[in-house]
Amino acid sequence: MAQLWGGRFVGETDKLAYKFNASIGFDKRLVEEDIQGSTAHVFMLAKQQILTEEERDSILQGLREIREEVKAGVLEIDDTYEDIHSFVEAVLIKKVGEVGKKLHTGRSRNDQVALDMRLYTRRRVRDTDALLKELLTVILAVMEENLETYMPGFTHLQKAQPTTLAHHYGAYFEMFKRDRQRMADIYQRMNYCPLGAGALAGTTYPLDRECTASMMGFAGPTLNSMDSVSDRDYLIEFLSALSTVMMHLSRFCEEIIIWNSNEYQFVEIDDAYSTGSSIMPQKKNPDIAELVRGKTGRVYGALLSLLTTMKGIPLAYNKDMQEDKELSFDAMDTVESCLVLFTGMLRTMKFRKERMAASAMNGFTNATDAADYLVGKGVPFRDAHGIVGKLVLYCVEKDTSIEKLSLEELQSVSEYFGEDLYKAVSLKTCVEKRLTLGAPGPDAMKHVIEVHRTYLAGDDFGGMFEKSVLQNE
Repeated sequence: MAQLWGGRFVGETDKLAYKFNASIGFDKRLVEEDIQGSTAHVFMLAKQQILTEEERDSILQGLREIREEVKAGVLEIDDTYEDIHSFVEAVLIKKVGEVGKKLHTGRSRNDQVALDMRLYTRRRVRDTDALLKELLTVILAVMEENLETYMPGFTHLQKAQPTTLAHHYGAYFEMFKRDRQRMADIYQRMNYCPLGAGALAGTTYPLDRECTASMMGFAGPTLNSMDSVSDRDYLIEFLSALSTVMMHLSRFCEEIIIWNSNEYQFVEIDDAYSTGSSIMPQKKNPDIAELVRGKTGRVYGALLSLLTTMKGIPLAYNKDMQEDKELSFDAMDTVESCLVLFTGMLRTMKFRKERMAASAMNGFTNATDAADYLVGKGVPFRDAHGIVGKLVLYCVEKDTSIEKLSLEELQSVSEYFGEDLYKAVSLKTCVEKRLTLGAPGPDAMKHVIEVHRTYLAGDDFGGMFEKSVLQNE
């Protein structure tokens, strides 16, 4: 078929070169955004009297039909077209005739693709934010139900101090909350419209860029036409934020995998999110958690690929930038599926609370509290640290724990130990004494949970999700 740019050329493009150059195979998912941008452009052209009202209405009717037919599956986007822009324009011309050729007035494919990708990415930022909010809702529900579910806290993968499941989950709440804040930050910075930038130097037509920007829910138009068509910072930022989301998911998955092991047995993953072995009938494998952990590198790869593509590109648009799509689309899809599946796994996972509490008691997680007990008896902390260290060594040699020692054994190490030590080093006391903001004590946790409830009840984007007058995004 004839190309939109064919007038300059006499010879035919090599078929392999044409296929290599074409992007229709992956940018066809931008069809909705392309029609949305074209619709705004046509409204503005008529407003500026560059098109007549009759021409506007004819083109708009054609665009509506294309949208409806694509959605219904009646109109197929095939690889006979170079890209989604040429598909929409060619089909429009078939539908409405010569007037369809006026659609591209005052516009270049450079600002057109910049707009399409920005509209699409903006929508995916919002989708990701909604999935993160759902995940946070599930995490908060677990926190609310497990204020007294005791478990060991770890450093270096060794038991350190007792904490609660609510407190442990609260750490991930903070991580994913920061991820949502990144979404809001990206959205705010990217929400400017490149349409009207032309190829790189604007246009001689009296376009109203504020009008088209407002129609599509942007905060305003971009202010430099060269940057408008060559900027992919917003996409790099989004991929970076998605990589951080995946890093957080991967850390959480790693812990769930450990907790699910025979050695720990802290959790039971629902059958819906587990698989078995083809040879070992006893196996129940945490495959979803492992796959989420594994797919993290896939998303990192998309970020590194785009950074590498952009690092040597001079102003303004270059064909290299077509490489911004395939891996980015894959990364967006990957993160979305990981969030959906991980949230489902978390929602259905069961906890073995007695096993978790027993584990907390079997790793000297109350040793710091024993030292604090001695400080309360007037022993300097450094001396108390040494005394409890000797006590732990004694327990290791006897294969026992601090709370199981007799008073006589305790006092053989230090005369400051009394009957009240047993209560002081119980899991309940160890946790409840930690009342500083951010600690696992119940009063501190209840305050934090209330803060989280208020946060989730509000709109963290602060109303930045402006509605387009063209469609409900």
